[in-house]
Amino acid sequence: MKSKLLVLILLGVVALPGQLWAQAPLVFQSDFGLKDGAVAAMKGVAFSISPDLKMYDLTHEIPAFNIWEGAYRLKETAPYWPAGTVFVAVIDPGVGTERKSIVLKTKTGQYFVTPDNGTLTLVAEDLGVAEIRKIDEAKYRRPGSEKSYTFQGRDLYAYVGAYLASGKIPYEEVGPQLDAEEMVVIPYQKPSFDGKAVFGTIPVLDIQFGNAWTNIDEATFKKLGVKKGDLLSVQIKNGEDVVFEENMLFVNTFGDVAEGEMLAYLNSLLNLSFAINLDNFAETYGIASGPDWHVRVQKAAP
Repeated sequence: MKSKLLVLILLGVVALPGQLWAQAPLVFQSDFGLKDGAVAAMKGVAFSISPDLKMYDLTHEIPAFNIWEGAYRLKETAPYWPAGTVFVAVIDPGVGTERKSIVLKTKTGQYFVTPDNGTLTLVAEDLGVAEIRKIDEAKYRRPGSEKSYTFQGRDLYAYVGAYLASGKIPYEEVGPQLDAEEMVVIPYQKPSFDGKAVFGTIPVLDIQFGNAWTNIDEATFKKLGVKKGDLLSVQIKNGEDVVFEENMLFVNTFGDVAEGEMLAYLNSLLNLSFAINLDNFAETYGIASGPDWHVRVQKAAP
């Protein structure tokens, strides 16, 4: 039995305690876009560390410098990846400055390699913080990149992510452990109910179709006692400015209303959302997303 276990370890089928299994998925996210070779450069660094790595893209179309949207796309996607997955998330307007570079291990056993700038606000909240480590840049930085300060996605994060995903280093060797309270988080309004209305934000748009997704979860929304076919009074504000204030039906899906009509529904994450059937709600009403976009919803008066 011992000899069989040794063979499995050598083949990378079994991981030693404290290590990832060999060749865990490596998932990239950035605001780089695909117009140039930045993403390919990161993958080239990872490939040079282990040609057997399985690499995937979450998205590279995060709006430039939009840390909050990067945080939400991680929240939206990470729960569907298995324990051991390594995410490299680079939305980094502070590249090359004194902000820390970290790796978060969640309670679900996933790893997130990123600048410490708020990118991990939502996955830390949803998946739980098992441990956070500061990357030892003197030890784990792409050789020959010491004079480069503006592409740490290539020179640091892809490099560390590949070492972790390939099982070449255990998580504990990344660098010193940090207190969870030290991690930068972005403040935002969490879903709430005041006895009459529910409140939340529009953290992100369903960008392809222009639907507005709120962070008002099903459990909070149910406190209104709403059923399918009820009319909702919806107010959307940007800061203190009211941008939208209308009534709309709460239904299951887009085709439950006529083409061109508004609807409220629970999206694929079971959060309250707003749309126009076969049209773009966000463009029509000038709706955007982020922590400053606030929502108030209650049953419409009969």
